[in-house]
Amino acid sequence: MKPRWLGFRPSPLTFMPFAGPGGPPVPSGAPVYVTYDEYEAFRLIYHEGLNQEEAAERMKVSRGTVWRCLESARNKIACALVERRPLVIAPAPVEEEKKP
Repeated sequence: MKPRWLGFRPSPLTFMPFAGPGGPPVPSGAPVYVTYDEYEAFRLIYHEGLNQEEAAERMKVSRGTVWRCLESARNKIACALVERRPLVIAPAPVEEEKKP
């Protein structure tokens, strides 16, 4: 994988669903992981207002790579919101190999 340039210092960040006082219980599901490069593409385009070409220049990747990161981030964020699952900005944990 080609390195991506990020405009922030990566550190894990978690958002948890909150039902509010007296609200229905919050379902617990597996967390949804947004990787740092997906978060950076989302941040540059939706927070800083750059277009995909400008974001690609900042991240030092192709516009297609930014589009894929952005599409993945949008899908994951939508999934976390709709399914009321924790949203984690960090690399997804690597599953341990199962021993026979």
